[in-house]
Amino acid sequence: MEKKDVYKKIGKNIQQERKEQGYSQESFAELMNVSWSYVSKIECGILNLSIGKLYDIADFLNTDLKNLLKLD
Repeated sequence: MEKKDVYKKIGKNIQQERKEQGYSQESFAELMNVSWSYVSKIECGILNLSIGKLYDIADFLNTDLKNLLKLD
């Protein structure tokens, strides 16, 4: 699996968790105090997120970090 594919898979995991929590991209961006476009870039797999940022996202979504990092 290439790096870009890992970013996309993690982005899709974040998107799935966000939707399960009932957040739109806009409302989740507001909760995180970031722009809507930042959330969009995360979910599209464009951004290379640090472990710290992934931890923060998991915390905002009330989920385990391992749920965001699933690659299967």
